[in-house]
Amino acid sequence: MNARRLNRQRFLLSWFALPSSAIAALLVGAAMIAALGANPITGYHALISGAFGGSYALGSTAVQAVPLLLVGVGICIAFRANVFNIGGEGQIAMGGLAGTATALALPNLPTVVLIPLTLIASAVGGGLWGAIPGVFKAYFNVNEILSTIMLNLVAVQLMNYLLAGPMVDHTAGSIIGGLIPQTRLLSKHSWLPILIPGTQLHLGVLIAVLVAIAAYFLLWRTSFGFRIRAVGQSRDASRYAGMPVKRTITYAMTLSGAMCGLAGGMLVFGSISHRMVTDGSLTGFTGSAGFNGIVVALFGGLNPLWTIVSAFVFAGLIVGGISMQVVTNVPSDLITSLNGLVVVFVVSLEYLRRRARALEAEGGRAPATPGPAPLRPVGADAGGET
Repeated sequence: MNARRLNRQRFLLSWFALPSSAIAALLVGAAMIAALGANPITGYHALISGAFGGSYALGSTAVQAVPLLLVGVGICIAFRANVFNIGGEGQIAMGGLAGTATALALPNLPTVVLIPLTLIASAVGGGLWGAIPGVFKAYFNVNEILSTIMLNLVAVQLMNYLLAGPMVDHTAGSIIGGLIPQTRLLSKHSWLPILIPGTQLHLGVLIAVLVAIAAYFLLWRTSFGFRIRAVGQSRDASRYAGMPVKRTITYAMTLSGAMCGLAGGMLVFGSISHRMVTDGSLTGFTGSAGFNGIVVALFGGLNPLWTIVSAFVFAGLIVGGISMQVVTNVPSDLITSLNGLVVVFVVSLEYLRRRARALEAEGGRAPATPGPAPLRPVGADAGGET
């Protein structure tokens, strides 16, 4: 009877933890909207219709989800190796710069050549920026949280220098009260094609989904993915088994950075302006996708397939939040608060999962889903991990 109760508890925590976390966050958000003097029902109706009400809204949400998804996939890869990539913002910027430089240097290449080339360059730029903290962590045991955050600061200065100097647009139209930190209009051959006329839906959406699927197969259907997860579970055991632990950590951070760099390329070549532009801060270019992608990955249980759904949901919050602000006159920062609440509830449910595993172990049975320390993603049992 006790075993049946534990199995039921484990099932509920696996499949309903994430939806219940979202619902709890929305309920608290409703109280916040009411406290601001607005109607929560009206606000959430505006949010849903603004994000999912029609083909144009759906296209906008899907496009907004692209960088979140790619960063989230990168976070999944790094976290599965038990390293924490907090440098997505800088890696996005480096990817955007690398892809933009490629497009500026080779503007006359045909579309079928230039688009893949620029996206590959973006992935390489982000990957190299992610490899730096990976090497520091693997070979010198430098805390990757500190190193990735510090590299974000370096990235913003480098981006500002290039966009205000060597890569700045010198055309007459850009000189209005001084040079705007942006590149010139990129070659049309580098623009991501629109999939559905009359919407913003571009090829990057399809590419991002395919990348997430490929990352899932990499992590759970290849020996390299097994090695990443094994190192994340126990570096000592992996080293004893003859696995190249240091190289695996470096590769995981490099792949994570490559995903973030690819997100930077999407932001440039899928943008309406078709150029790289910033306001002098990283968020002016990234839209905080580097940090929001961490939330997306956590909500998706660090599983690339669930991260697809998670990215679409969080993109809907961002796009629909604009409509909610217009209708209810509540601050747009409320959406940021909702994102934070989701994370709080998701992480809080980890206590229940650990308690269930402890009770299961006390009952003489091995835990069904051993997790990597220090972070065990809520909902990971549903993704087919081993």
